[in-house]
Amino acid sequence: MVDESQGCLFSGDELQSVRQWRSPLTRRWNMSSVALHQWKSTIAHYQDYQLFRCHHHQPSLWTMDVMTPHVDPVTINPFSLKPETIAFWRLPASDKGDACLYFVIDSNPGGLPFILYIGETCRSHQRWKGEHDCKRYIANYKANHFSCGLQALITIGFWWDAPTDTRWRQQLELALIDRWRSPFNKENWQIWGMPFA
Repeated sequence: MVDESQGCLFSGDELQSVRQWRSPLTRRWNMSSVALHQWKSTIAHYQDYQLFRCHHHQPSLWTMDVMTPHVDPVTINPFSLKPETIAFWRLPASDKGDACLYFVIDSNPGGLPFILYIGETCRSHQRWKGEHDCKRYIANYKANHFSCGLQALITIGFWWDAPTDTRWRQQLELALIDRWRSPFNKENWQIWGMPFA
């Protein structure tokens, strides 16, 4: 959930320009390299501040969310996870996988890395095999980079200590989406716009 008391990081005019980046006739993305860099930089700096807070966080029993027992979302550092190829789901697997949280990250050559998407699953090897909106967002994102002559290095990291209980895992996922404000998660579209949806 987005904390309304925080305010929006972009003005109404800036959000309107985000909505206009896509040409309705061509369905191609028109974000300029300057606008794309600004969009990425703003998100990366916000998340870098969250990472700073993560390193200086002292857990308290009084501030623990009762909906996510035994796991304080502030203690999870997505940037410390082993980066895997975003096409992980194409690799052979002997089973359906395990419960986990996953983080789609742009390693952002020349800038700060930042989280694009946060998700959860009970079957890590199966989750992305079918339709997944994030796959389309990534394709649009990479196409925009290519049209600007830029590179995007997209990886995914898995956090395997996620609760096996679906309700607790989904509560933790929502807490992390709120904390990191990952732009591909629909919960944060009102903050960052939805230029790649």
